[in-house]
Amino acid sequence: MEVFYYLVFGALGAIVAAIELSKNNRDRINTTTAFNSFKNNYLLVYSLMMAGDWLQGPYVYYLYSQYGYGKGEIGQLFIAGFGSSMLFGTIVGSLADKQGRKRACVTYCITYILSCFTKHSPQYKVLMLGRILGGIATSLLFSAFESWLVAEHNKRGFEQQWLSITFSKAIFLGNGLIAILSGLFGNVLVDSLALGPVAPFDAAACFLALGMAIILSSWIENYGDPSENKDLLTQFRGAAVAIASDEKIALLGAIQSLFEGSMYTFVFLWTPALSPNNEEIPHGFIFATFMLASMLGSSLASRLLARASLRVENYMQIVFIVSAASLVLPIVTSFLVAPSQVKGGSISFSGCIQLIGFCVFEACVGIFWPSIMKMRSQYIPEEARSTIMNFFRIPLNIFVCVVLYNVDAFPITVMFGMCSIFLFVASILQRRLMVIADKLKTEIRPIFREKDAEMEPLNA
Repeated sequence: MEVFYYLVFGALGAIVAAIELSKNNRDRINTTTAFNSFKNNYLLVYSLMMAGDWLQGPYVYYLYSQYGYGKGEIGQLFIAGFGSSMLFGTIVGSLADKQGRKRACVTYCITYILSCFTKHSPQYKVLMLGRILGGIATSLLFSAFESWLVAEHNKRGFEQQWLSITFSKAIFLGNGLIAILSGLFGNVLVDSLALGPVAPFDAAACFLALGMAIILSSWIENYGDPSENKDLLTQFRGAAVAIASDEKIALLGAIQSLFEGSMYTFVFLWTPALSPNNEEIPHGFIFATFMLASMLGSSLASRLLARASLRVENYMQIVFIVSAASLVLPIVTSFLVAPSQVKGGSISFSGCIQLIGFCVFEACVGIFWPSIMKMRSQYIPEEARSTIMNFFRIPLNIFVCVVLYNVDAFPITVMFGMCSIFLFVASILQRRLMVIADKLKTEIRPIFREKDAEMEPLNA
């Protein structure tokens, strides 16, 4: 492995360590023992859930190819997963508001465990069923757990700002450290112990079962709107009305779809971008480097969110612009750096520049997750939180399905350009969201002053 990869990984590791060790009282929020106990319980469960997800990721494509399926058939399996998340996942995820968020989290565990079991069969129909179950589970992972956390946090009377601590730690652990450890553990199972490509899926099922046991034994049920007179169609209608009538919610949904759509597209593009001539690149080590960059982002986010004077709506505009610029690099390098004509070999100079840019993008992803969670907790109404969050994922899943279906139809530079444009549009929408939020605050302040003035004679 080339020294370059070690240098990038080492530099990122040193920066993360420096940020974490240099935190002072200004960067920390004083909390209570009760909150810390609640937070640590959630982080343990969330880490186990993410371990169950990350263990599978690197080996899904590899397993399908080992069963003898070609690129087209594997593409159909992936499309089925995203399509399932859009259709069935939206329905199941929305039931969390009515039937209970704890139940939805347990359903995630059961559904994903069943999806893992299907990987033992080489039959296409069984694998397709596994992808459908996996799609449903993904919708629950990205809505039910956050909905349960926000509701339970508020029910216990903890301060609103403390949510940002849980969000940033969850991303630091779940999308950073756990992802790296899962990648290394999967590598040990498949390569070192030679247990085969199904082994990571069995390990994932074990982690999910352990997390489910903790949920069943320590979590309390909470609901969005448990009223019996509301059927699923009424819930959908209510969520659609909330999005249509409140521009802040609509903007938040559009921002999320644009960023996550670009992020999932990047997942399919980074490998051909770094090895256009079949250069030998260490995929596992690069993946770990990206996750370390994401940890760097979440570490920065925890500092930003700890400052009450610094608003999420403000700094996220800069994050979107930086992420847009980082994905322009493949286009820039294609014009400025002469493409290598040599097949195979090690990563090119152009690839090295792009890798650094991709690490910047992953750092932006690390900032994005806790920040978007914070904004969702502020703007999405509690009674329909899971339903609205799953509505946000509908355009995202449509977009990813379209990209997957046409991934070979456009040059890679066009795809990166499209992602960069989407991220720039997200920054414009983020600006609009900040303006609306500011306007709302200015309108509310005089009302409170008038009420205070009315109360003064009574107090006298």
